[in-house]
Amino acid sequence: MLYAFLAYHEEEVVQSWSDAEDAALMGELNGVHQRLTEEGRLGPAARLGATATAFTVRGGGLVIDGPFAETKEQLLGLYVLDCEGREQAVEAALALKTANPGAVYEVRPIVLYLPGTDIPFTDAGLEAVRPVRA
Repeated sequence: MLYAFLAYHEEEVVQSWSDAEDAALMGELNGVHQRLTEEGRLGPAARLGATATAFTVRGGGLVIDGPFAETKEQLLGLYVLDCEGREQAVEAALALKTANPGAVYEVRPIVLYLPGTDIPFTDAGLEAVRPVRA
């Protein structure tokens, strides 16, 4: 069964990390990613750009800037994992949480998955995720 793991974090905290702090956290997460990949369970995963670059599309074609979430944490990334069931999904979420203690993971079963085509590149948008340092 496929599960979506939605990674929430306080965006200001993530943006305040130094390059070394960010690299250390990603090193921890990459250990979890590698294990899940070796187990053949890790599907698409993404680190999202800053919420300041987001927009929302509402009824009637209205497009407005920002996600306008009234929450302390913002959705900053996502994973798709193949898990045998809830217990294995919880185990994976706990491993991600151990690697990234400041994050909150919302885990939801996927009821429809359309893989589409390979994405050849991303706009890493690191300037939007973390301010450029002099």
